[in-house]
Amino acid sequence: MPFFASRLLLAATALAVLPAHAESFIRRLLDKPVPGGVAVVPLGDAPTAPVVTYRDRRTMVLREDAGEWIAVVGIPLDAQPGIQQISVQGEGGSRALDFQVRDKTYAAQHIKLKNKRQVNPDPADLARIEKEMAEQVAAYRTFGAHGPSNVMFDRPVNGGRLSSPFGLRRFFNGEARNPHSGLDFAVPAGTPVRAPAAGKVILVGDYFFNGKTVFLDHGQGLISMFCHLSAIDVQPGQEVARGGAVGRVGATGRATGPHLHWNVSLNDVRVDPAIFIGAFKP
Repeated sequence: MPFFASRLLLAATALAVLPAHAESFIRRLLDKPVPGGVAVVPLGDAPTAPVVTYRDRRTMVLREDAGEWIAVVGIPLDAQPGIQQISVQGEGGSRALDFQVRDKTYAAQHIKLKNKRQVNPDPADLARIEKEMAEQVAAYRTFGAHGPSNVMFDRPVNGGRLSSPFGLRRFFNGEARNPHSGLDFAVPAGTPVRAPAAGKVILVGDYFFNGKTVFLDHGQGLISMFCHLSAIDVQPGQEVARGGAVGRVGATGRATGPHLHWNVSLNDVRVDPAIFIGAFKP
C-alpha cells in the first residue's frame, strides 16, 4: 500500500472517531459537488450518527472528530446545477439541509461496433438484459451498516492510461446511449484487477453488456463494479482485503478491446471514480 494512502485510512465503522486531520482531507478529496460528483455536507454534533437520505436513498455518514458528522452524498449525472437537499433524521427529529451543485460539461464519445446486436439488441437479448439489469440494480442498492475501510482508493490496476473518463456522452454507431458511468483503464488482457479498498463480493455474473463482472461492497452504499473481465477470481460472499485479487482484465461483453471498466456508486448513484483516486478534473 502506498505510504501516503496508508496514513489516510478511515475507521472500519462509521462510529469510530477519525483522526483530527481527517476533516480537511475528506472534504478536499471527496467534495466535488457537480453532476456525477460527490457532496460532503456537514451535519454538526450528535452523540450518535444521524440517518441521512437523498432522493429517497440512504447516504453514507462518517464521523470526522469527536461529535462532528458529515454526509457523503453521490450526485446523479442528471442533477441540475443549483440547490439540492438532504433529509437528516437524528435524536432531535428531522431537518432538511441544502447543498450547492456546480455545473460541469462532459465531452462526447463516438464508438463504432461491428456487432450490431450490441447497439440494437434483438427481443431475446432484451429479455436477458432486463433480468441482468434487475440483478445489478439490486447490488447497487446494497447498504451495509459498516463504514468503508478508507475513502482514498488505490487504482484497481497497475499502470495504463485512463482511456475513457466518466460522464462521456456516448454514441454507438451514431445512436445516442447512456453516458459513460465509469472510468476505463487501457491495460493489456490478463492484467490483475485488485480491490481498491476492502469489501465484500455481493454479485458476480457474465452479462450481455458488461461481460464478466464483479460487484464489491465497501460499506454504507459505497460499491465498486469491475466489468469486461477475462476471468473472475472471487465468489459471492467473499471478503476481499484492500489489494486483494478480484479478476483479470479482458474484453468480454460490449467492448472494443481489452480494458478495465470500473464503476463507483454512492447511494445508488454512479459517480466519478477519479474522485476517489485523486484524479478528478473539474
